[in-house]
Amino acid sequence: MRRSLSIGVRLTAWYAVCMTGALCALSFLAFLGMRNSIHSTVDEQLQDRMNSVRTAIDNAMQRGDTEVLRHELDEDSELRPQSDLLQVWDDQGNVIYQSAPLQNNGLPRPGIVSQSETIRISGTPIRILQSSLEVNKRLYHVQVATRIEVFYEALGRFLQHLLVFAPLALLIASAVGYWISRRALAPVDHITLAAQQISAHNLSARLAVPGSGDELQRLTETLNQMLERIEETLERITRFSADASHELRTPITVMRTRVELALRRPRTAAENSQTFEQLHTELIRTSELLDNLMLLARADSDAEQLRLVPADIEQVLTDVLAQVSPIAEEKLVALHAELPQYPVWVAGDRQLLQRLFLILVDNAVKYTPASGKVSIAVGAEDGVITVSVTDTGIGISGEDLPHIFNRFYRADKARSREMGGAGLGLSIGQWIATAHGGSVHVDSAYGKGSTFKVTLPNIRNEPAIARY
Repeated sequence: MRRSLSIGVRLTAWYAVCMTGALCALSFLAFLGMRNSIHSTVDEQLQDRMNSVRTAIDNAMQRGDTEVLRHELDEDSELRPQSDLLQVWDDQGNVIYQSAPLQNNGLPRPGIVSQSETIRISGTPIRILQSSLEVNKRLYHVQVATRIEVFYEALGRFLQHLLVFAPLALLIASAVGYWISRRALAPVDHITLAAQQISAHNLSARLAVPGSGDELQRLTETLNQMLERIEETLERITRFSADASHELRTPITVMRTRVELALRRPRTAAENSQTFEQLHTELIRTSELLDNLMLLARADSDAEQLRLVPADIEQVLTDVLAQVSPIAEEKLVALHAELPQYPVWVAGDRQLLQRLFLILVDNAVKYTPASGKVSIAVGAEDGVITVSVTDTGIGISGEDLPHIFNRFYRADKARSREMGGAGLGLSIGQWIATAHGGSVHVDSAYGKGSTFKVTLPNIRNEPAIARY
């Protein structure tokens, strides 16, 4: 695989390209500006010369004396530098006056050039200005010009300097740009080196955050936040795997032990039947554990698809009570339900919602002693449905309360393996409520019972219609 250029080199290359364009544009504008300045200065001098010639023509031709005009123009030309050129034509195309340098190679006739233009005569650049003057109803054409090769030589030297110093300036600017880019990207190299040292074994390490307040600080903070999320996820996965292995090992060990004991000696039919019953109980518990683990795994990977349809909470709770009632009767726990007499609708997966309330009501019955009471109440207000499950059971201590929704967590006093299963029920219940846009809250004190409140969004706010 071909190795790409580093960011510093690419930034320098782009910087050099931009600088090249900027220097070319600046040099071109500077060259044009200097040339225009030369033309403007020369044109002002030619305009002054044109004004003096106009005055001389007006004074001489008012008297109709062409010789006087030539004499005056000769005297005026003698006071001018050799680069000063003058040519006067009448309306018949006759040359009235022509400077000595033009006698062998004159200026173009009037009309060939524009009012002000640079031309070349025998390779010499000449700036020429042309105008017309009417005296005594006769039209005279005047052309004044000057050689500007000295100015153009200076312009050429200026262009040479640009061609020499512009690349040199570009080279220096590129070198400085590369140095600046390396200094600017040096913290990125430090971040890269530090990140390379972090592995699954030391995810608690964090990158040093520079106090620059710029993008690099935000990048470092973002990377640290990402590492924190990865660490939490990995810890959760590791803990989940360890707890799952532990929970699966117990029933497997129990089943293996009982089978080994059954194989050691001949057993009666009653003993075999008892062993089979014990194995069946463990298999049911293990199967439920595996189902719960698969559900949580799909939930963590967002692979669990909810089938959201309108569901009536009253019907869901009625089905839950029908399943729990036999258990409550066996434990002599009273079930009291205050269900609404009208439909209360939520958008949800009916099976998952039923599982959520079955977990809460089943737990309430399990941890409520005989002659106790479990109450279920439903309320709807401001587009929110609240389902409360209250028991008079053993309650939850303040030490255990913050952890009851953690996976595989069991309070020592209540959640023994015989009573509380694997400790996944409340974790599953919390996920179901969250997936439906709701939440689960608990209010409990040890020895005084518990109240679990589930809030879900109500999808229908129209007036309720009572059941008859």
